[in-house]
Parts: sequence; C-alpha cells; structure tokens
Amino acid sequence: MSIDWEEARRLAYEAGRAAIGPGEPVALPDADGRTLAEPLRALTDLPAFPTSSIDGWAVRGPKPWRPVGRVLAGGVAPPLTEDGTCVEIATGAMVPAGADALVRIEASTRDGDGRVLGEPRVGPVPEWRLPGEEATKDEELLPVGSAVDPAVIGVAATCGYESLSVHRRPRAGLLVFGDELLTGGIPGAGRVRDSLGPQVPGWLRRYGATVDPSAVAGPVQDTLEAHLSAVRGALAEADLVCTTGGTMHGPVDHLHPALTELGAEYLVNTVAVRPGFPMLLARVPGPDGRPRFLAGLPGNPQSAVIALITLVAPLLAGLQGRPAPVLPTVETTDKVRGRGGDTHLALARLGHDGRSATPVGHVGSAMLRGLSNAHGFLVVRPGTEAAAGDLLPFLPLPLLTGERP
Repeated sequence: MSIDWEEARRLAYEAGRAAIGPGEPVALPDADGRTLAEPLRALTDLPAFPTSSIDGWAVRGPKPWRPVGRVLAGGVAPPLTEDGTCVEIATGAMVPAGADALVRIEASTRDGDGRVLGEPRVGPVPEWRLPGEEATKDEELLPVGSAVDPAVIGVAATCGYESLSVHRRPRAGLLVFGDELLTGGIPGAGRVRDSLGPQVPGWLRRYGATVDPSAVAGPVQDTLEAHLSAVRGALAEADLVCTTGGTMHGPVDHLHPALTELGAEYLVNTVAVRPGFPMLLARVPGPDGRPRFLAGLPGNPQSAVIALITLVAPLLAGLQGRPAPVLPTVETTDKVRGRGGDTHLALARLGHDGRSATPVGHVGSAMLRGLSNAHGFLVVRPGTEAAAGDLLPFLPLPLLTGERP
C-alpha cells in the first residue's frame, strides 16, 4: 500500500535522525556546509574590551585636553587618571580606563598650546562598543543543528574558536540499473542515454552528501547476482546508496530480491505521489552495527528526481542533524490539476518576488526539459486541485553549492 507523501518524508527524516553519528572537530575553514553538533557559545564577552568605533581622542574631564599618549588597535593604553587629559585613539583600539568620552578627529581642533578642543557627539549611537554588547561569555549564539556558512565561521573566529564540532557529511553512492542505457553517444535503436548517472551525484552534493567518483557505477547488468554484488559493495563504502530503475517487480527488476537477500527493512515502499512512482527507502544492517540506507529511485528521470527530493533530501537532513525541511507557501499563477488520491508535484518556476510560481511545460515523468526550467514543485494534496491565486506549499530544488539553504 502506498504511503502518503508527507508521511513518507517524515519517516525518511526520522530514520536519518535515528542514525546520526557523533560530532567531529573540523578546522574553521573546512566547516563550511557542515552542521553544528554542539551549540556555538561565546568563549568571551563580545567585544572582550571597550572598543573605539572612531578615530579621534579619548578624553577625561572638561576641555581643553592635554594629549598624554596614543593607543592603536592591538595595543593597551594606560588609564587616564587626570582630568583635562586625553589620548589619541584609532578605530578598533581599546578605550583606556578613566575615559569619559570620545571626540571624533574631524570634530576636534588644537589650540596654541597643542591642547585638544572639541565636543563629543551626542546621540543614541555611542562612539565605543562596551564589553558584552554583542554577546556575553558562555551565551549560546547558535543551537545544535545550525548550518555552518561563512557568516557562522566568522562568528566562531571572532569568539576565538580554532575548530567547530560538526556532524560528518554522509557518504553517498549511486548504482545505475538498466541494460538499455547508453553511457555515451546518441540514443537510438532501442537504447537511451543514461541521464541519471551524470546528474544524481550533483543533487546529492547539494543536499550535503559527499560522492566520490568511484562510488558511481553502472549500468549494472540485469541479473540478480550482479545487482546483489553491486549493492553489497556500494553499501560497504557508503552511508546511503541510491539506485535508479528496478523498483518494480518486472522480469528484470532485481532490486527487491537483492534487498531481501541483504536482510533490508523497508521504511517506505511506494509513495502516493505523481510523478514519482514507484520509489522506496530501505535500511540495511551494516557490518559495524551502524545502519546503511538504500533509496530506490524510479528509472524515469523526473520521477527519479522527485523520489530523491521526497525521500533522500529529508534522510540526509536527518543524518546531518539539521531541522526537518519546512516548505514555504507560494501563490500559483495558473490552475494545477489534482491526481486523485495521490499528491501531485507540479514543476513550477518562481516569480521574481519569490512569492508566486508558474507551472512549466514538458512535465512528463520521462522528461527533463521542464525540470531544467523550474525552481521546484507546487504541492497539490490528494483529493484537491488548485486554481490561479490559490496558496500552495512549494518544494524547492536545492540551491547551488555554497548558497545559504
């Protein structure tokens, strides 16, 4: 019996969370794209000391002020202990103890005796930053599960971190099934080009997995022995193996018998979604006691991508300790038909404002042209259809590598 689409995504995510491993320390420059396994806490007050926001003078008491020194960024000035004294100060420098105010260099003059005259700026924005203004020592800045990007790395460096405790990137592999597939040349004479072998690794990387070129294999010969050997070998090296094709029960569909031989547990076996039939997600016991996963993607290219973002994306989010994906809502500019008792995922392109989406053409399960012109899928729930102007959940395709998710 087919599982509801939303339930299938929930099951995939929870399976990933249940299999998540411990964190590992990673140097700051290498942590980009990973996920925090421990909260990011301030190791000191931020700023750690009173810091000048201007170039000018740190003054004590009433003017005029007699210069008694200079403090630059990275230096420590002795305290101002006498009224009528000042030190020249640079942006980013430590404000000396005893200073009453800062005077901007452009708002100051010198009298004939070299003393400083001027007026401190009056307003809501102070001329120096106080300790703890941004964060106090031990304050949680980001929780477990936060995605690490360059901004997070910058905050960690500001706090004094050398490395971050992050979850390991899941290792993924791909097995392409189908004797009818060509890996090069022009399709014809009953054979078609394999379009999934070249594209699926890119989708997997965008969802946070690592895919070594050696972990992509196929076409695997259409025999049970070949399937079993390929799946067993791939699972020995990867946390997740995706397969393409063979998810039915036809005369050359050997994936289900191979999973039975391996003692796999089905987490999802067919999902009530169109396109995308049939897909599966199984958990396979590993020799080290840690489970591995196999995602069976249909052979039709668009259906395979839908299976990937339905099951593999939430699984990988869970394996990395990230929050479960939440779908934004957009307004459809055209009607979208329903698919009876199944969820309909309709390819669509977002408007410039990101709040509306227009269905695209060429959306057959074997077609990729529509996918290449789309930003994601409008979600039409079972038993419904959408009219222009209706608000629908939107399942986005993953962003380019390096962009904030």
